[in-house]
Amino acid sequence: MISLKVLIMSDTHGDTSFWEYINDFLSKADFVIHAGDVLYHGPRNPLPAGYNPAKLAELINNSKPFFISKGNCDADVDQLVIKFPISSPYLLLYVNSLKILVTHGENKNEDDLFNLTELFDVDLLIFGHIHTPVLKERNKRIILNPGSPALPKTEYKSVAFLDEEKVSIIDIISKKEIFSLYLYK
Repeated sequence: MISLKVLIMSDTHGDTSFWEYINDFLSKADFVIHAGDVLYHGPRNPLPAGYNPAKLAELINNSKPFFISKGNCDADVDQLVIKFPISSPYLLLYVNSLKILVTHGENKNEDDLFNLTELFDVDLLIFGHIHTPVLKERNKRIILNPGSPALPKTEYKSVAFLDEEKVSIIDIISKKEIFSLYLYK
C-alpha cells in the first residue's frame, strides 16, 4: 500500500507571509488539501500582512497538487488564476484507507459537521471558515479544522498534517503539534 502524506490548510485569504513557514511540511507532503477562502481577504477580515493574491496563486500553481473546496470568500474568477480545480460545496477524496470529505463549513456547527460525516459515510471531515483549530472524534469519525496560517482567531498560525498513522494540527511558527489524533486502522 502506498502511504500518502497530506498538508491541510484553510483560510489563507490571499496572504503569502506564511508560505516560508510551511516549506518543511510542503516538502514532506504528496499533495495539499485546502478548505477554502484561498485568495480574497473578505470584507469582515483585516487585510493580511502579506496580502498578495496574485503571488499566492503563483505559489500554489508552482507547488504540489492542491485539492480545494470553495469557501465563502472565493469567487468564480479565482479559478482563472489557480490551475487546480476549486470544488463546491464538497470535495470527496480517498487517502490511504480514509474516506475524506472537504467543505468550507460556513453555517455549520459541530453537530452539523458530524451529521455530514454520517450522511457521506466518511472517516474524516475537513472544514475551514472559523479560523480556529479543531480536531474532534465521535463514533470513530473525525472533524478537522486546520485553523488559519494567515488570519488565525487563536494564538496559533496553523496547518494540519495527515499521514498513515495520525492527523496533527501544527503551529507553523514553532513547528510544534497543538493537537493530534491517531487514526483507526
